Amino acid sequence: MRATESFSRWQAECLASSGDVQASGAENALLHVIRMNDRPKSVKEIARLTNREDIPNIQYGLRKLAKGGLIEREGASRTGVLYSVTEKGRAVTDRYAEVRQALLVRLLGRLDDAETVLGEAAQTLEILCGIYDRAALSATTQRRD
Repeated sequence: MRATESFSRWQAECLASSGDVQASGAENALLHVIRMNDRPKSVKEIARLTNREDIPNIQYGLRKLAKGGLIEREGASRTGVLYSVTEKGRAVTDRYAEVRQALLVRLLGRLDDAETVLGEAAQTLEILCGIYDRAALSATTQRRD
């Protein structure tokens, strides 16, 4: 939990220093997922890519990002709505990458064999995600409503 909170705080602070943007770590993640591969994405796809099921909270974050001029909504029907970054969103995410490189990557460079250490950490996190997802599914089947 401490690592998750630290990461969210890092995301929010890095985003704030990348432009006049006040957003949570989760909203920052939404912005970057939408920017990923420079193509519009649906709410369903955004939820899948972020491993989230809380669609109303995702929609709230999307409205906040749109109000800030970072993303735009395209389409009208419920299933045909796509989100893409605006020029402002593109500039902010570009600046975010610069700040990340200058601050975070420099600090990570202090690790001996950083690439190996981070690769192993990423693998461990993927395994933990799978374990927690499986345990959540099992817990769902054990409910006594």
